[in-house]
Amino acid sequence: AWYVPCLASHETLQELCRKENLTCKSIGITNRSLKSYEVEYLCDYKVEEGKAYYLVKWKGWPESSNTWEPRKHLNCPLLIQNFLRDKNEYLSRGRGGKAMKLRNHVKTLKPAIADYVVKKAKQRIALQRWTEELNRKKNHKAMILVENTVDLEGPPLDFYYINEYKPAPGINVLNGITTGCECADCPAEKCCPKEAGFILAYNKRKKLKIQPGLPIYECNSYCRCGPDCPNRIVQKGTPYSLCIFRTNNGRGWGVKTLQKIKTNSFVMEYVGEVITSEEAERRGQFYDNQGNTYLFDLDYDSDEFTVDAARYGNVSHFVNHSCDPNLQVFNVFIDNLDLRLPRIALFSTRTIKAGEELTFDYQMKGSIDLTSDSAEDLSPSKKSIRTVCKCGAMCCRGYLN
Repeated sequence: AWYVPCLASHETLQELCRKENLTCKSIGITNRSLKSYEVEYLCDYKVEEGKAYYLVKWKGWPESSNTWEPRKHLNCPLLIQNFLRDKNEYLSRGRGGKAMKLRNHVKTLKPAIADYVVKKAKQRIALQRWTEELNRKKNHKAMILVENTVDLEGPPLDFYYINEYKPAPGINVLNGITTGCECADCPAEKCCPKEAGFILAYNKRKKLKIQPGLPIYECNSYCRCGPDCPNRIVQKGTPYSLCIFRTNNGRGWGVKTLQKIKTNSFVMEYVGEVITSEEAERRGQFYDNQGNTYLFDLDYDSDEFTVDAARYGNVSHFVNHSCDPNLQVFNVFIDNLDLRLPRIALFSTRTIKAGEELTFDYQMKGSIDLTSDSAEDLSPSKKSIRTVCKCGAMCCRGYLN
């Protein structure tokens, strides 16, 4: 049967139920909880007769039910702390970053301050829900966090998290492989890389040992070896906790690592919709007009297919470009040996400190980096719109394309 997933949050549905005096056990609204009250966030502040009051937005209740409550009635120290921090943040922006607290005689907040505090509270809730959604959908153990201390931007409205390629109709990203290695202890003479005519990509410490441009052949689902096989790295997903964060220099969202990453370590896989190159050309013109870049050509053997991570993708969707990146692209083959459809893995090129932003070169092509000198080879349509690069690297080429 066809169905339409509900895009409204539980709190929104609870608000509707309470507004209409309805019960719904599936979203937690029963006769007992129909009149329950929990502070969702604080909207405003005032002082009357020497007493401080906060305007409360009640969780699961419409905003028309907001009430003023004295400070002593509120058992939500974290929400009060968030309210005061957001208020001081707004005031400090008007003083060149210097904090400014309200004077004791101020009895009400200016509407602009209250409006900002509410927007920050709603953003915090939205980002928390998005964080929970990302961690619910991911298929690896490492955590994904979200952080925005720069502006009021919330989660992207048209982005859907996936863990593997989403093929367009007519494209098969699994070619029905039916054999695997018989190794009792990989690697052996008949292990997957050697059968494909290449060397094992990893050393004993499970770090990359091959040069850029060479493919990686990992053991597949038909191999005799178990999950601890040293030739199973990319297929296990990212082992590092990562944070999607808002950049402060106009580059939108970015990704930073929350753990130290050693040189030649697998960091993440680049996934998205797999489309034909013809469809990629059509979408590319639209993305160029927006100044966005999400298309990744699968050109290891041919140029028939492209990965588009604009709407469907994982954390890699948010990784920014750099002309001096700390990640390198490699083609990987696991359960699909079709040379036209490799999986794309990003490995560290050097030691990356915890808290450092992750980047890769959008023009990276195997072991060859296209420089601004190759702009003469671009088609007229691609020459017409060039996206300015903001990576800030000493060797910055000036443009993303």
